[in-house]
Amino acid sequence: MRVGVLTGGRDCPGLNAVIRAIVRKGVQEYGYDFTGLRDGWLGAMEDDAVPLDIRAVRGILPRGGTVLGSSRTDPFKQEGGARRIKENLAAREIDGLIVIGGADTLGVAARLWAEHGVPCVGVPKTIDNDMFATDRTLGFDTAVNTATAAIDRLHTTAESHMRVLVVEVMGRNAGWIAIHSGLAGGANVILIPEQPFDLDQVCAWVTSRFRASYAPIVVVADGARPKDADLVLRHDAPGNAEPVPLSGVGEWLAREIEKRTGKEARTTVLGHLQRGGTPSPFDRWLATRFGLHAIDCVRDGDFGTMVALRGTDIVRVPIAEATARLKTVDPKLYEEVGVFFG
Repeated sequence: MRVGVLTGGRDCPGLNAVIRAIVRKGVQEYGYDFTGLRDGWLGAMEDDAVPLDIRAVRGILPRGGTVLGSSRTDPFKQEGGARRIKENLAAREIDGLIVIGGADTLGVAARLWAEHGVPCVGVPKTIDNDMFATDRTLGFDTAVNTATAAIDRLHTTAESHMRVLVVEVMGRNAGWIAIHSGLAGGANVILIPEQPFDLDQVCAWVTSRFRASYAPIVVVADGARPKDADLVLRHDAPGNAEPVPLSGVGEWLAREIEKRTGKEARTTVLGHLQRGGTPSPFDRWLATRFGLHAIDCVRDGDFGTMVALRGTDIVRVPIAEATARLKTVDPKLYEEVGVFFG
C-alpha cells in the first residue's frame, strides 16, 4: 500500500512529529510506502511530491514547522482542482491520504471524500484549538506556553514603568489562547472574540489596578471586538481559505486606554511567535499519538474519519462532523475567570 501525507493551512508546532509517527509505524509494522505532498493541497493539485521513509523523518520530532511545507490553497476554488488531485493520486497509486490541518484543510478533505471518493484521514492541528470534536488540537499547548512566557516577562516591565501593557495573541474566532495564557500569566483583563467587550469597563478595570499600585496586563485575542465602537474586525469564517488580516485590535485598544485613563499604554503583538519554534512535550506526545492512530485508520480502510483526543483516549470521528462548526469558549468559563479582572 502507498500512503500520501500532506500538511495544509497555517503552520504550527508538532507537525513534523505527526509525519514521523505515521511513517515510522507505517513502514515498520505494515510495510507501507509513503509519499509526501508538498505545500498542502497545492502540491496535491500540481503533483509536487517527495518520497518519505524512515531516513527522511529521522531527527524531525523536535523541529517546528513542517518538512513538507504548507499553504492555504483550496482546490475547490481552482478550476478542476478536485479532479486534478484525484488524477494525481491515482497516477502515483496512492491508496490513502492522511491530511494534517485545521478546519479549512480538513473541510476540503471531507468534501473530497464525500463528493469524489478520495480516501482521506484527518489529523486536527491549529494553535487556535477551535476544532469541534477534539479536546485539544495539535499546536495549541505550545502556543499557550509561548504566550504565557511572554506575559510573565512583561509583568516586570509593566511594574517598572507603571504602564498598561496590552498583549495581543492569536485565536481568530476563538479565545482559547487568550483565556489559557491570560489566566496562567496573571493577566488583569482578558478579552476574547466570543464576548464583545465594554471599553468603559476595561478602562475601569485598568484604573482599579492602578489604585492598588499595580500595573495591569491586558490580554486580547486578535479577533476580539468592542461592543460600541467603529472598529470593524474582519473574521475568518470556516471554509474560507483566503488570508484575512486580524492583527490590530491590540494597538487600537492601547490607544483608547491611554486616551481614556491618562495612563501610558503599550502593545506587544505576539503574532507568529506563537506558531514557531520547538513543540512542547505535550504537543510532541499528542502529535505522535495522532500519527500512530491515523495510519491505523488507513490500515482499517476507515476513510472520511479524523483522529481526535477525548480525555486521554484517541478516538475516530467523521471529518464532516468535526469541521461542521467551531469550538468556542463557553460563556460560563469566561465568567469563571472574571474574578481576576480589575
